[in-house]
Amino acid sequence: MSTLPDLSTVVPLAPVDPDGLARALLPFGQSRMLPPEAYTSPDVLAWERRNLVAGSWACVGRLDELRAGGATQRALVVGDIPVLLTFDSDSVRALANTCRHRGHVLLGDDETSSKSTILCVYHAWTYRLDGSLNSAPRFRDYEKFDKDEHGLVELPAALWHGWLFVNATGTAPSFEEHIGELEGIVAPYRPEDLVLGARHTYEINANWKLVSENYHECYHCPLIHPELCEVSNPTSGHNFVLPGAWLGGTMLFKDGATTMSLDGTSKGVPIEGAPQDHVLYVQLFPNLLISGHPDYLMTHRVLPLAPDRTWIECSWYFPHADVDPAYAVDFWDLTNSQDWKACELVQRGLTSPHFKPGPFAPNEDAVHQWVQMVGRSYLGIDPNDTTTVPPG
Repeated sequence: MSTLPDLSTVVPLAPVDPDGLARALLPFGQSRMLPPEAYTSPDVLAWERRNLVAGSWACVGRLDELRAGGATQRALVVGDIPVLLTFDSDSVRALANTCRHRGHVLLGDDETSSKSTILCVYHAWTYRLDGSLNSAPRFRDYEKFDKDEHGLVELPAALWHGWLFVNATGTAPSFEEHIGELEGIVAPYRPEDLVLGARHTYEINANWKLVSENYHECYHCPLIHPELCEVSNPTSGHNFVLPGAWLGGTMLFKDGATTMSLDGTSKGVPIEGAPQDHVLYVQLFPNLLISGHPDYLMTHRVLPLAPDRTWIECSWYFPHADVDPAYAVDFWDLTNSQDWKACELVQRGLTSPHFKPGPFAPNEDAVHQWVQMVGRSYLGIDPNDTTTVPPG
């Protein structure tokens, strides 16, 4: 297989207003939201797909689902880069889904294969599952051709609590640095041992970053989420400020409530070792939201489709397969729908020529953290880096 080229010196800055970005990167209490083009411009979204999604550690799903049905290969797109996952009995690899001969993709987007070799259907070059070149027709007697120099490019991949992450540009810091101290926060929920109970997918007419901004504040909860406020105190809990490219915090239950459901009661069983007095709301940059409950784990996996369109996969995981997930799904499907409507109305307002980025409320510190992560990325600074002073 081949190594990645050094892309660290060729990443352009995001095409956003530098003055507006500078205001967004001011300290909490002084800063503003990102400039409007961050939510409406196709050029900004194209930059984000390459440099913020592909250029970071994007969550591509659960390993057991990606290799379901005996798949040895699965093609997907990370940001804007075609990627080929390959599986054998004890490992998973991420490879550039690009033939080393003429660039033909090796498998179509979202397609799978159960074959033991990778075939390019254009000129019949074949590769082993580790990415090394197996054969190249008519090159056998070509003395200057070295098969070892024409393997598929391997991309960094990491498995964490059952989720697979890929850095499709190969330019991000290590996954260990990316995770930072989130490991200790999430580990008590034992996500890798939980069972998928239900899944809903949504496609909403809003920029993907609005989903995160909405997720990280409950300033909107009293008006938007009356059901949530019946079982959880929207002004409770705290937000973490710890190492790693992640953010989020906790929220406490109201008296008498034991989980997030329409009546505050659980129809399942506790996750052994998980906190029982609060809900955990965290996001691993860029696209995985993890909501930990005493008795289930909910995730949102977020993918940008257009400046004003986002695909969201919401999954609920439980300690046992025989738990009826309805009590959790009904609550969060309602809450999700309320959030998606709010995000869509924000998106509509962002298109107005009269919109000017506003300040953060005192309880929107986590939104400020998210904006700082995105804003630093726009300047080519790793989202985990809180020491580098942005220019200007």
